Amino acid sequence: MASGSGSNFEALVQACRGGHLHAEVALLVVNNPGCGAQARAERLGVPWQLHDHRTQPSREQLDQALVKAFRGAAVDVVVMAGWMRVVTPTLIGAFAERLVNIHPSLLPSFRGLDAVGQALAAGVTLTGCTAHLVCEEVDAGRILVQAAVPVLSDDDHASLSARIQRQEHRILPLAVALTAQQLGEPG
Repeated sequence: MASGSGSNFEALVQACRGGHLHAEVALLVVNNPGCGAQARAERLGVPWQLHDHRTQPSREQLDQALVKAFRGAAVDVVVMAGWMRVVTPTLIGAFAERLVNIHPSLLPSFRGLDAVGQALAAGVTLTGCTAHLVCEEVDAGRILVQAAVPVLSDDDHASLSARIQRQEHRILPLAVALTAQQLGEPG
């Protein structure tokens, strides 16, 4: 699931194709027509679907459509790789302990939107990223993998985001492998 550029999506595809993650990305779902993730899926030959949240009457109905799409693609683990929407118990329950999110902070610090901006505003010297299981409370699920990133004195939003994103690309495949192993799947 992706809403933006899709760099974490592509990192997962490359980890699978490179043999670092014994899995296959069976389906990409995007909610923003024409987003970068969609273009990456087309370039990489990965099936994708658009589920635009603006056309759904409720979050629950969006999540029902997502569950149907993932079940139709025989998906075992769902990854929120830059999905900029809060999900409902409909999706969480359908993929309990199998719904992974990547977040650009060392949770539990800087939950929610613009974690990088929050870290810069707080003046911390260390931040990072967290891959975690999704629960009903935003960015509060069980932590799977974290990576620390120093905040440099000359950092701005773009430079810090770029360094965090490099670590996201590294830890997200690890988190997916851990989730699959806990399910008894080969990771």
